[in-house]
Amino acid sequence: MHVLSGGAAAAVVQSVQAEFEQATGSRIDGTFSAVGMMRDKLVAGAPCDVVIFTKPLIEQLIVSGHVVAGSARSLGLVKTGVAVRSGTPHPPVRTRAELHAAMSTAKGIYFPDPDKATAGIHFMNVLKALGLDESMRGQFRAFPNGATAMGEMAKSTESGLIGCTQVTEINYTEGVDLVAVLPAEFELSTDYTLGICTHTQNLQQAQLLADLLSGPASEAVRRQGGFEF
Repeated sequence: MHVLSGGAAAAVVQSVQAEFEQATGSRIDGTFSAVGMMRDKLVAGAPCDVVIFTKPLIEQLIVSGHVVAGSARSLGLVKTGVAVRSGTPHPPVRTRAELHAAMSTAKGIYFPDPDKATAGIHFMNVLKALGLDESMRGQFRAFPNGATAMGEMAKSTESGLIGCTQVTEINYTEGVDLVAVLPAEFELSTDYTLGICTHTQNLQQAQLLADLLSGPASEAVRRQGGFEF
């Protein structure tokens, strides 16, 4: 089973992998990164049975014929949050002024691809709204996806680091802490939705995987990571 997914759902797929593989004898081959990058791979013809993208993107792919109509299922809503390396101070970020202060004093700002990743695109717009997109550019540390950004921040020995991505990618990454979700005026809540690819080679197995990913088998892991449903 080939899965193309946004990074926010990586741990969800991994949580049902053993059960699926034991039930079917098939292996899950998952690729997780920015949803824009994964969409491009699908459209370019990469092998795919199940995709997990944002709801609007799944709806577009149904219209374009890449995803089976009627197969869409929501995994839950994921908010976007601010993170710091574990063991370092948690700055207040619940208002525009607090977020501006935290970002403007950071020695490094870690976030996902500002062109292809849902959270990265949004966060760059937040930085623009705060007037920091040019003045803080030297501190930007952008990576292909949020999980990689958080992993790199966790490994860094620099002080004064801060990051922003989906809360799931923060909660699932050892070595970083979720400080808070973005202030209400900058809130981004993303509906991660799966769909079955029209070119799947095994529809029955794809449907089973969809059941596991959207049902009770993965509910605890989704809640733990920050999915809301």
